[in-house]
Amino acid sequence: METLPPTLASASEQPPLFDGTTRSIIALISEGLQEEIKLVPMDMADKPAWYKKVYPNNQVPSLEHNQKIIGESLDLIKYIDSNFNGPKLITDDPQKQRFAEELLGYSDAFNRAMLDALRSKGPVIAEAGKNPKY
Repeated sequence: METLPPTLASASEQPPLFDGTTRSIIALISEGLQEEIKLVPMDMADKPAWYKKVYPNNQVPSLEHNQKIIGESLDLIKYIDSNFNGPKLITDDPQKQRFAEELLGYSDAFNRAMLDALRSKGPVIAEAGKNPKY
């Protein structure tokens, strides 16, 4: 039976927002690597000091494999595709690869803008509070 997270109510704490790892987790599951690659949960607001030594960019996700550190979700997916057995996640067709990367670039830019707005405590909140003109 599936275990669902608790139902959120008006007094509930805000859950963590998307932290950029979702793409990589989907890739791991698609490739069947859940047992082979260990996920390390991390508090994004309070990252451990040792993590910056492991991955100097201090961003997630990152993967350590064969004494190599890879970051950025799209780079991780390409690395997993090339270094592990399983279904291909990225096409071999160069034209389709360029299109997919362009599409993901637009998606990433949109997601960053939305997350910045959601996390903002300044002008975005003030702007949202103004009376809309319908």
